[in-house]
Amino acid sequence: MGGEDAIHGGVRRRGLTFRRNDFFPEESFKSWENYARAIMDTPWRLKDRVLSRSEDHTEIVEMKARSSHEMKKTLNWWDLMWFGIGAVIGSGIFVLTGLEARTEVGPAVVLSYVVSGVSALFSVFCYTEFAVEIPVAGGSFAYLRVELGEFVAFIAAGNILLEYVVSGAAVARSWTSYFATLCGHHPDDFRIVVHKMNPDYGHLDPISIGVLIAITILAVYSTKGSSIFNFIATIFHLIVIAFIIIAGLTKANTENYTPFMPFGVRGVFKASAVLFFAYVGFDAVSTMAEETKNPARDIPIGLVGSMVITTFAYCSLAVTLCLMQSYTDIDPDAPYSVAFSAVGMDWAKYIVAFGALKGMTTVLLVSAVGQARYLTHIARTHMMPPWFAHVDEKTGTPVNATISMLAATAVIAFFTNLNILSNLLSISTLFIFMLVAVALLVRRYYSSGVTTKGNKVKLILCLVLILGSSCGISGYWAISDGWIGYAVFVPLWILGTGGLWLCVPQAKQPKLWGVPLVPWLPSLSIAINIFLLGSIDKDSFIRFGVWTGFLLVYYVLLGLHASYDTAKGFESQKSSVDVDKHWNKVEEGAKGEVPLTPVTTH
Repeated sequence: MGGEDAIHGGVRRRGLTFRRNDFFPEESFKSWENYARAIMDTPWRLKDRVLSRSEDHTEIVEMKARSSHEMKKTLNWWDLMWFGIGAVIGSGIFVLTGLEARTEVGPAVVLSYVVSGVSALFSVFCYTEFAVEIPVAGGSFAYLRVELGEFVAFIAAGNILLEYVVSGAAVARSWTSYFATLCGHHPDDFRIVVHKMNPDYGHLDPISIGVLIAITILAVYSTKGSSIFNFIATIFHLIVIAFIIIAGLTKANTENYTPFMPFGVRGVFKASAVLFFAYVGFDAVSTMAEETKNPARDIPIGLVGSMVITTFAYCSLAVTLCLMQSYTDIDPDAPYSVAFSAVGMDWAKYIVAFGALKGMTTVLLVSAVGQARYLTHIARTHMMPPWFAHVDEKTGTPVNATISMLAATAVIAFFTNLNILSNLLSISTLFIFMLVAVALLVRRYYSSGVTTKGNKVKLILCLVLILGSSCGISGYWAISDGWIGYAVFVPLWILGTGGLWLCVPQAKQPKLWGVPLVPWLPSLSIAINIFLLGSIDKDSFIRFGVWTGFLLVYYVLLGLHASYDTAKGFESQKSSVDVDKHWNKVEEGAKGEVPLTPVTTH
């Protein structure tokens, strides 16, 4: 047991401990001399681990075995669909519709939701195949570890965590705005304005911290009835949405739809990049695969069904808002409540505000559960300290991961403006969805020992063409209103995708459920996600680059060595188990005079 405990790095220890071995139990961190040797070996360790790919069996069996208990398979497609709707609706429509309609796109915000919804649907298809084939709690982190290797998975994992922290902060700040409206105040009245600070960071929000503390307590101590709570809250949410549409359309004024596209086509796509935030949440449903009774049937119906319903609801709500009020008058903080006040239905704003608060509370709770599950799975690999993987024996929840993630969320929510949060979040989301689509193409067209060297070279060339042409289309869109760039890059995208389709045989077919129209649909998902990335402002990319740079430094100094030691420890343990099994067979065979055969360890 001693060796196992060392490898698990304290995952099964009880209580909230803060000893060094709870964070860095690996051999490289036992002493400063060991760490110095590890740093000196960094180039060799990078070579060993950067492109190291996990296996389906490792993620499905061995990684799950590192948890104290198996997750119960209690969910079906109905649960997943409601979980998806509950996780998504509320974080987008009640937060960003007003902001983008007023400043970026006008009444054509409905088209922005369609573009984002189609892009998200393509990503849903990619996630669904992975979730069916690799039904584990790690979600996209596990998928990328299997197909693109440890390093890409780690960078994606860091951005997944950033996505959850930023989305929680954005929703918590909007919660404050709607609470102020419910109390009869201006949406910004309950914030503390520090005039000497940058306006993007000087509107301090103490209420958001209180909300996140309450959510933390719920996430840590009250998960038993989470499915029932989510179902009831989502039903209530849909009733509020139906009320907004019906009551709002009774006050519709078609003149508010003129001009329909005041900021042009560019505004539609620029807004769609930010409104992609409205669809964040469906990826959390993929982490429920480990608890699904029949993944091959339930996950496709649940994920695709929730996405279609969500997109329809978003488009209907966007149309209603812009028919009720001119886009120039829409309030960016609490658009629906203020819109009802403007058309003489002041009482209705309280229903809207209360429904929005209920929806946002559900989104925060689901997000808290999902992000803790992600961090726990990442910590099991030791890319993050295994302290975060601790599951409390009494509550059965990842207490350390939950509290840590929500503490980071609270700090950002306290200071940061919603506009900065939404743009930064969309970069992380689009980046991860693009990587998952690339991973799907790699999964279908490359298999070690099956794909020939020639086909491997063709695959790499096609992927370079797809990614390069997609970046070219996105970059040209950002800097020019012409058409010459599209005449160059679109044919290159078709060449890359068509070349993959015609010249590279698929090395692996999905066993249970597969994305249709491969490679066209995943390639289109890559192109759309990269295209939407080109519509995001420069400052957000700078912040994204700083965060990714921090992840690189962390990986080289800490994550790499922890992962290397853990991998070698498990390889050694596995070899020892194999040897023991072999000699047991030898001993049994000796009784029957079976000749001995040599054994080698690796």
